[in-house]
Amino acid sequence: MKLLICFLMLGSLSSSAWSAETESPETADVWLARLSQSLQTLNFSTSFVVVKNNHAEPYHWFHGVTDKNVELEILSLLNGPRRDVLRKDNTISYIEPELPPYSVLSANLTGPIPNILSGDIHTLSTTYNFIPVGKSRILGRSAQIIRIVPKEANKYGHWLWLDEKTGLLLKLAIVTGKGQPLEQVQFTHLDITEQPAESLKQLQDTELPNVVDIPHGYQQQKLSWKVNWLPAGFEKINANRHRIASTKQPVEFILFGDGLVDISVYVTQSQEKQRSVDYVMDGATVALSQVVNGIEVSVVGKIPSLTAKKIADSVTLLVRPQP
Repeated sequence: MKLLICFLMLGSLSSSAWSAETESPETADVWLARLSQSLQTLNFSTSFVVVKNNHAEPYHWFHGVTDKNVELEILSLLNGPRRDVLRKDNTISYIEPELPPYSVLSANLTGPIPNILSGDIHTLSTTYNFIPVGKSRILGRSAQIIRIVPKEANKYGHWLWLDEKTGLLLKLAIVTGKGQPLEQVQFTHLDITEQPAESLKQLQDTELPNVVDIPHGYQQQKLSWKVNWLPAGFEKINANRHRIASTKQPVEFILFGDGLVDISVYVTQSQEKQRSVDYVMDGATVALSQVVNGIEVSVVGKIPSLTAKKIADSVTLLVRPQP
């Protein structure tokens, strides 16, 4: 695995050098539209690894479309306990060893590849620029590099390597403002076929677990605090109260998103009166926590640590969180 990581990192350096070529005559808008269309309509099976912190996580991903235009997907983590995410059109099922299988209603499965890439990525145009910067070679295929560059320095950039023939994603890197890679998704295998893979045909005939019944209003609860600052483009997706699975401690939670990146903010009472800021980095993901006046605020997301700290500092209480 270490040899694989070294190979991928060397590949990223050579790709970065190659990206300095002249810009593509086709606009970034054209390339991103091709990417979205391919991710929605092509039948493919692919393997990829997520490289971060000198560690690689391997995945297998199947996508297909039936004769009745029903999208099917399977995303599997290949190391450790098996975890599968299954999709039949607007139903997503999660199969994990620690939990009973369950389903939710959604058109997007959760994984390392941002869902916006198969949607209307131009909704990001108010806060990001899309720049074609040259060509490279991935998996023996000629690829166009597109950079998604934030208009403000409080976010990371995303670089995409797109197959020139099909428009499919071949590689993705999350980078700092100086172009330093923090996390990479490197495709290691890609098959494009006329018909969906056999595993997808089996999924089509499989009865999925029951859909979880989420009470009305559960994801839009009124909480005891608010966030007064977020990077441009972020909006609240949902908010709720729940208990942390490992400790059963109650916590209040808000999920924000800008279409490309999600930020989670947690607030709970702490037995400590004060605790200075503490954070860890997992690739591009920061998990930052601090305690002020007996209240712990935690921020998690693929954002710079300074951005997470500014978000945490902006949290103000309306009333104390419920015990």
